[in-house]
Amino acid sequence: MYSQYKLQDDSGLLRETASQTAGPFVHIGLALEIAGFESRSDEIWQDLAKADAVGEHIELVGHVYDGNGDAVRDALIEIWQADSSGHYISEFDNKKPFTSFGRSACALDGDFHFNTVKPGQVAFDGQHGKPMAPHINIAIFARGINLHLQTRAYFDDEPDANANCPILNSVPSTERRQTLIAKKEPSAGKPRYRFNIYLQGDGETVFFDF
Repeated sequence: MYSQYKLQDDSGLLRETASQTAGPFVHIGLALEIAGFESRSDEIWQDLAKADAVGEHIELVGHVYDGNGDAVRDALIEIWQADSSGHYISEFDNKKPFTSFGRSACALDGDFHFNTVKPGQVAFDGQHGKPMAPHINIAIFARGINLHLQTRAYFDDEPDANANCPILNSVPSTERRQTLIAKKEPSAGKPRYRFNIYLQGDGETVFFDF
């Protein structure tokens, strides 16, 4: 059936693959445990840092809300972050103490959870540019979202770094920048930061076009 369509234009360049909503079955392919299946030994999951990982161990938790303020119960959250020294680990290996990539599926109440280390500042714009404040890159997948949304979580206890971050301060509104700040909250164990994501409506989270 595909032979009737022209897959290449006259320039010889392949056309961009069309995006598609994640749909209700995203967990079956990417979050087997949540879907009720046995997880794989090399599953990409929410624990980025093992006990011997270098740096301050933290939790990143939050909820995903839709435009009506209702919890999005089938969203999938992926994060990509630097280690405590500000360096990204380009190859995924869940046997190492730390990996830069993780994934968490929202539970029935719309919450997600990651165990990781607090990232260090990351170089920006070459050697002599201002560094980016410690942050975690976040991608949101859910039904009804044709192209995943991208945002960042910065930390409320890094005021000096935040004030000088070139990316955070590219958002002109102080009020809108606050939607990118993870709030530290009381915890009996390791430090916990809460970052709620609002897909639409009042207080909509800032999303980036990276």
